[in-house]
Amino acid sequence: MSFFKKLKESIASKTESVTNKFKEGLEKTRKGLVEKVSDLITRRKKIDEAFYEELEEILIGADVGVTTVMNLIDDLRVEVRQRKIEDAAELQPVLSEKLVDLLRGDESNKLTMNPNGMTVILFVGVNGVGKTTTIGKLAYRFKQEGKSVLLAAGDTFRAGAIEQLEVWGQRVGVDVIKQQAGSDPAAVMYDAVQAAKQRNVDVLLCDTAGRLQNKTNLMEELNKIFRVIRREIPDAPHEVLMVLDATTGQNALSQAKLFGEKSGVTGLVLTKLDGTAKGGIVIAIRQELSLPVKLVGLGEKMEDLQEFDSEQFVHALFAGLIQEAEEQEAEEQQQS
Repeated sequence: MSFFKKLKESIASKTESVTNKFKEGLEKTRKGLVEKVSDLITRRKKIDEAFYEELEEILIGADVGVTTVMNLIDDLRVEVRQRKIEDAAELQPVLSEKLVDLLRGDESNKLTMNPNGMTVILFVGVNGVGKTTTIGKLAYRFKQEGKSVLLAAGDTFRAGAIEQLEVWGQRVGVDVIKQQAGSDPAAVMYDAVQAAKQRNVDVLLCDTAGRLQNKTNLMEELNKIFRVIRREIPDAPHEVLMVLDATTGQNALSQAKLFGEKSGVTGLVLTKLDGTAKGGIVIAIRQELSLPVKLVGLGEKMEDLQEFDSEQFVHALFAGLIQEAEEQEAEEQQQS
């Protein structure tokens, strides 16, 4: 069975609406990465040094990451020698397969939920990455699943942060626990945990200040929040999700490296993937950090926040090639 056929079959059991969301959300990356590679293969035909150099440029341009690209090119050279591949067209499924392998990890992409009671999820990350929006969309997702949700307005520093979360709360139909702007975030978390316990809610989603890596006092504040939550619910928070803006490419990776080490991050959320041709950053993050991507933002609608799925991701990237392969196969069958 051809690789592209296998790829199509791998998502056959998955919801069509989700498959379409991945396709639409990754359109810019598809054009910036896969279509450029296809064009290179059509133009050059021969696999030589110039071919590898151009392929390297395309992959780095899509923010796959220099280290990952170098390793990938080395792997391709080995495959070309071993399989005695001469025609560049034969390299397309090999490259696609390598990208799938790079995206697959051992860790689960599923959100960790508390099987014995309330699940607490803490969100961290710098300002402007879409943290509050992600919380609102995730609250909507949980509500759609029939879960009761409460929001904690722990970003008491940024002007308008509490109001922004309240707007999301109203849109989704969930309450927000808050205090005045400038108050102690740990105190807000204490109130939120108490309220969540009293109301017996399923999920508590906690916003925090858009801290920068070098602000030690903000790191200390995050540790204080952890302590307050753990004192009330010993195994919480069940997830600490770092929200990153995919449009910032390698900057997002640097943020995750610097910030993730210090703040107990358990997984990543990549927002605005639909707004960038540099979706290759998902591959770079997968390779350079031992953190799973848990959620991806594929558009502006409430339902456009999706659980990350490596097979859906790669299928969406190679959608055009899968169609081409099917058409070619049908043509060959007609001729025979």
